[in-house]
Amino acid sequence: MTGGISRRRLFGYAGAGVALAGVTAAAGCAAEAPATTDGVVPFRGPRQAGIVTPAQDRLHFAALDVTTTDRARVRSLLQKWTAAAERMTAGAETAPGGATGGNPVAPPADTGEALGLPASSLTLTFGVGAGLFDRLGLDPALRPAGLAELPQFTGDQLDPALSGGDLCIQACADDPQVAVHAVRNLVRMGFGTTTVRWSQLGFGRTSSTSTAQATPRNLFGFKDGSNNLKAEDGTQLDQHVWVQPGDGPAWLEGGSYLVARRIRMHIEIWDRTSLSEQETIIGRTKGEGAPLGAAAEFDPADLSPGSPVPANAHIRLASADALGGVRILRRGYNFVDGSDGQGHLNAGLFFVAFMRNPQTQFVPMQRALANSDKLMEYVEHTGSAVFACPKGLSDGDYWAQRLLEA
Repeated sequence: MTGGISRRRLFGYAGAGVALAGVTAAAGCAAEAPATTDGVVPFRGPRQAGIVTPAQDRLHFAALDVTTTDRARVRSLLQKWTAAAERMTAGAETAPGGATGGNPVAPPADTGEALGLPASSLTLTFGVGAGLFDRLGLDPALRPAGLAELPQFTGDQLDPALSGGDLCIQACADDPQVAVHAVRNLVRMGFGTTTVRWSQLGFGRTSSTSTAQATPRNLFGFKDGSNNLKAEDGTQLDQHVWVQPGDGPAWLEGGSYLVARRIRMHIEIWDRTSLSEQETIIGRTKGEGAPLGAAAEFDPADLSPGSPVPANAHIRLASADALGGVRILRRGYNFVDGSDGQGHLNAGLFFVAFMRNPQTQFVPMQRALANSDKLMEYVEHTGSAVFACPKGLSDGDYWAQRLLEA
């Protein structure tokens, strides 16, 4: 990994406090899509990092359940998580000297596997699930309507052990060890207050969230998310991604909703399908990624009746034209979790998307796909969750402060 600042070099024990103060000050000026400096993405700013931040290559996502009804304990944990997250995204340990500089007869404050590694554009994005409100006895008026449970879609094979959660942490980085280290240490800090409900590792982003990024490919070999919203689409983001005043409780204004779906892809069946049929199912050419009947990836798709794009093609059914203008910001990742014991890869797409309201955006989109998309014959949805992600943090704020202190 080149171009990053070594954690040891930037955050020596004596200078950790001074270095972190400088990073925090710079982060206060972060834009919606903050640029990285030597691999450091600002932690604080108007929006949480990891939403419109240019998508990194690796993911570690964890959904957690809260195991206490004591709001003060949860508040204390979130304050600790925020402090540790800010340090780790800046390339530091969870605490000064956390891995090797503490009491030698006590467990280290930091697990140490990221020592010597650069920040690697690490972002940590936090969200709350519907269960947290009942767990902590929060005022029902604070629960946003967008957190309503998603309906059962045609073909869903959801595993409760891979669904739901009271809290979520999304760690994205250009180094898998940096992402895993971040989640591991936050989970460790939550012992006695939270427990992991499920988690997912991802590699190879399947969406571009900046015009500076090329469109990546999914495990079916096709470019994914050619028409995705981008960080540079300010007006579109306000319309489709960021929660606006009047949408719901004030604590979520400026934030967004995260929908996660674990999608198992039947790789072996797809691999036995002809190229022409694959392209007909997707509605794009496999090489260039152009809509059928067009020449280049970003040429407009002809979705008129009788066009080369079939009525049940994926790009037609997922298009804003077919959904009354609905758009979402995709931020998914490929995954391969070994084999299923039957000689097949347990592989697919960990779909992550951010939006202003899942009920009016994701639900109609997924319903249309589940009912009519030819691609659904090759995939099945095995996990599902929705989280509300508050806006970014100002100096001194901690995750979910506006909710817990409302």
